[in-house]
Amino acid sequence: MFGRLFGGGGHGPAADPHALPAPRGRGVYRLEALGDTRVLALVRAARAGDWEAVKAAAAPFDLGREHQVLSELCDVAGVQDWIGRAVEEDKEHRALALLVSGARHVVWGWEARTSARAVDVSREQWRVFHERLEIAEEHLLQAAELRPEWISPWRRLLTSGRGMSLGRAVTRTRFDAALRRDPLDPGAHLEWLSQLQPRWGGQPGRALAFARQAFDGAPEGHRLGCVIPMAHIEEWVESDRGNHLDNAQVRQELRHAAERSILHPAHERRPGWQEDFNTFAMALSLAGERDVARRVYRELGGAFTPWPWKYMAQPEAAYARFRRRV
Repeated sequence: MFGRLFGGGGHGPAADPHALPAPRGRGVYRLEALGDTRVLALVRAARAGDWEAVKAAAAPFDLGREHQVLSELCDVAGVQDWIGRAVEEDKEHRALALLVSGARHVVWGWEARTSARAVDVSREQWRVFHERLEIAEEHLLQAAELRPEWISPWRRLLTSGRGMSLGRAVTRTRFDAALRRDPLDPGAHLEWLSQLQPRWGGQPGRALAFARQAFDGAPEGHRLGCVIPMAHIEEWVESDRGNHLDNAQVRQELRHAAERSILHPAHERRPGWQEDFNTFAMALSLAGERDVARRVYRELGGAFTPWPWKYMAQPEAAYARFRRRV
């Protein structure tokens, strides 16, 4: 399956020379480094704390726009220990260093807070959480000033702003800033989808309405279609994992979204496409839609990504169970 990346545009699938081979003898496996050898080189450079190697490995990508590649980099533990030196010393690439530092401090901040309910987070955890997010905010705003065409700083500022409870006016301004740079950016839309959830102060039903409006304005084959399954998954979470998805109307909407986005001939697979397919796989499975789900799982070939399955108690086991059913 990894030899069928980067198809689309009506020209049929093409072999991807950068695809990592799928592990042999395993039906389900956790995807590493977006399934891309170049991303793996970037991750390894970050683990080694080698800024020069990080810059070299990042060269094929535009980290100011490719959110998933940036996520792989800023998810590496320990980046915060050395990226500050790059911010101070590498004047030529200071914007990139600030972006990486800011994105890492957002992740590092949420690691301190954990995924526990707010009432279960200790005072010390809150203190560390806010300290790290304050650094993230400072560095991301500086990166945005240095590279005004970048979307990534604004997408990450949506996350940090939500964590710091900066309010709807601030976060809306940041979302609008991202859309001015790319009105169809999926990362920014998914962040705003989270912002609209009742657990973050939104009104019930607003997120799903937003997702439908966004998807209606997307061209065929665009990965923005992922806002539809993600909105339904979020509704399922907000309803305390009730039966929100188990109805014919939802199944029809999910089928339509999949066929008009990730399964459309015009869809272009970029590094990280498997997460989009996992999002549809989870929503379709929860909704009990088997035919389209079977096509999605077949394309994945067993590749599992933690997001969005982390909403389930045993994510990889849930993926494997649903995959067997179809």
